[in-house]
Amino acid sequence: LWEFFGVRVEINLLLLAVTVLALVTRLYDIHFPRAVVFDEVYYGQFLSLYMKQVFFIDESGPPFGHMVLALGAYLGGFDGNFFWNRIGAEYTSNVPVWSFRVIPALAGSFCIPLAYLLVVELGYSHFSALGACVILLIENSLIVQSRFMLLESVLIFFLLLAVLSYLHFHKARNSSFRWFWLMISGVSCACGIGVKYMGMFTYFLLLGLTAVHTWQLIGDRTLSYVIMGTTLCFCDLCEQGKVVVQVLVRFLALVVLPVIMYIGFFYVHLTLLYRSGPHDQMMSSAFQASLEGGLARITQGQPLDVAFGSQVTLRTMSSKPVPCWLHSHKVNYPIRYENGRGSSHQQQVTCYPFKDVNNWWIIKDPGHSLVVSSPPRPVRHGDIIQLLHGMTSRYLNTHDVAAPMSPHSQEVSGYIDFNVSMPAQNLWRVDIVNRESDREIWKTILSEVQLVHVNTSAVLKLSGASLPEWGFKQLEVVGDKIYKGYQQSGMWNVEEHRYGRSQEQKERELELKSPTHSDIKRNLTFMAKFLELQWKMLTVKNEESEHKYCSSPLEWITMDTNIAYWLHPSSNAQIQLIGNIVNWTIANLALVVYCLMFLTYLLRRRRKVEDISQDSWEQLVLAGVVCFGGWAVNYLPFFLMEKTLFLYHYLPALTFKILQIPIVVEHLYIHVLKSPAQRKAFGGVILAVLCSVYVSYHNLSPLTYGQPALSSDELAALRWRESWDILLRKR
Repeated sequence: LWEFFGVRVEINLLLLAVTVLALVTRLYDIHFPRAVVFDEVYYGQFLSLYMKQVFFIDESGPPFGHMVLALGAYLGGFDGNFFWNRIGAEYTSNVPVWSFRVIPALAGSFCIPLAYLLVVELGYSHFSALGACVILLIENSLIVQSRFMLLESVLIFFLLLAVLSYLHFHKARNSSFRWFWLMISGVSCACGIGVKYMGMFTYFLLLGLTAVHTWQLIGDRTLSYVIMGTTLCFCDLCEQGKVVVQVLVRFLALVVLPVIMYIGFFYVHLTLLYRSGPHDQMMSSAFQASLEGGLARITQGQPLDVAFGSQVTLRTMSSKPVPCWLHSHKVNYPIRYENGRGSSHQQQVTCYPFKDVNNWWIIKDPGHSLVVSSPPRPVRHGDIIQLLHGMTSRYLNTHDVAAPMSPHSQEVSGYIDFNVSMPAQNLWRVDIVNRESDREIWKTILSEVQLVHVNTSAVLKLSGASLPEWGFKQLEVVGDKIYKGYQQSGMWNVEEHRYGRSQEQKERELELKSPTHSDIKRNLTFMAKFLELQWKMLTVKNEESEHKYCSSPLEWITMDTNIAYWLHPSSNAQIQLIGNIVNWTIANLALVVYCLMFLTYLLRRRRKVEDISQDSWEQLVLAGVVCFGGWAVNYLPFFLMEKTLFLYHYLPALTFKILQIPIVVEHLYIHVLKSPAQRKAFGGVILAVLCSVYVSYHNLSPLTYGQPALSSDELAALRWRESWDILLRKR
């Protein structure tokens, strides 16, 4: 405790020491290797797009984690120019490797003092907190994950900070900074979720704990529910602990604030990434048109109102399996399909995932001209139209003939009159789904439209099936007679649009091939873009595939799996995600012992036998909620997930499980072991275990830091489990 200039400064030397050691273990030589390490190849692509301010969508999680990594790249002066094509690729001279990796390394380092403070906040001794720090400090898997451009260390940092801040708020009842800690907890929750959706698990645990504490608060008869009839100011209410204010502040800090911050992350994301990029096609036409370049360059200034005679391309609102445009070409359906069913043998109508002149259609008023009148007559909700294919002059048609790949639906075709008693059925009703009035005008890009067949009431719809070779593998379009509810596959919007001026076919073909132009500009609001982007992130998933190092949650418990992160191109030097096997073993043991202790105490207390005091029991329960609960909520949900999983997904759960170790040890030492001899022997066991932890860390260090390079025999000796895939270079 130091005092100078009237200011008292308290320094915890243990905390300072473990923080310095954490910085050393995580920051030491982090520029090595100067090559792409495992998922750096994934995050690096987004980093380059951030530097070039090009829009992207990553369905694996919110943008805050990418922005954290991009901050390091920006401070290092990265220009975004690097080809992220493979793991092990050497970084070029323009890549600031240290800046890429320093933020995750700092986050991983500060997890150690946070763990120390968390154990102390749970009511356990500084020696127990030091024990937790030592184990986390030399946990090889956490070191590896902290030293590269990855996000798990950042996630764990915010999760620990959120829990610690809330516990400090809960216990500091008389502190003037109490509400500050609650706000920090809410901010940390938002940041954790913003890094990865996995942060939701700990957030829900914290909300549950808050709900229990709030329920206890409501039941505290020393606090008043009544606010009316007093003349107290807000501060007075807070000081006197009014229940309504207490509950409201908790709700604002832990629910409203995280929601606002979460939306704020997307605001910054969309503000920074204003240029068109490779992921545009996943988004709606309106979203694409709001970006600089790309579709915006093509569609800027198009006529806003769709009119009779308009030449348009119609894009499906669905992104499954891929975004595509209504399309036709001079090829007919085969007379008979492979299964023996017959077709109409009329012109094929498909959905084509590329821009093409054959995507253009003309909206025609039945019985009238193909050109736009002066002034233009707009198409409104409920109007009857015909759709004429621009390049082949065939009308969009559907009839009671089974579709080629979806026989329960109707075939959609370009009508050809074969004089075989199959009349044209080419009238369609325009239903504007997002209309604001019953006579809404059909708007370019903005309107979501259903095209309903007049004769059969079938809805024009993308089935999602791919046609065989005779259909050029394009996507099937059908007329769905049992269409119900809102389905994006049955929604279309006009993307490219011009007012047609040519009556003759040859002139019209030239007109269709010329660029669109006019003078109207439109932009989506931020909330519209946010909601669309969020929906895409939650619904559009990349096709999952097996990975050499993917694993199941059952393999994580006993660390029966590992991941090779990097291999030197000419030697056996390598980096592996392998945990300290002693840590994992004693963490599993501590988990089992805690469960046995908790159940034993619970049953005996039910029988009115109190082996420990009420305060000790509440302390043990709270520690279990935080540590055992933190492990459970960050581990068990993975059994329900249908996605490719890796060992690093277990690291947040592992962190909470390790925190359980000193809690169990201290409880056994104080409350179970009664005699000095037992305690002395137990202390010897603890010392031996800590020595084993260090020996395991030291032996695995070459695989953690990638140096020094080991011989094949030395590497083979480190293969402590048959299931570990340690790479041995053949000479």
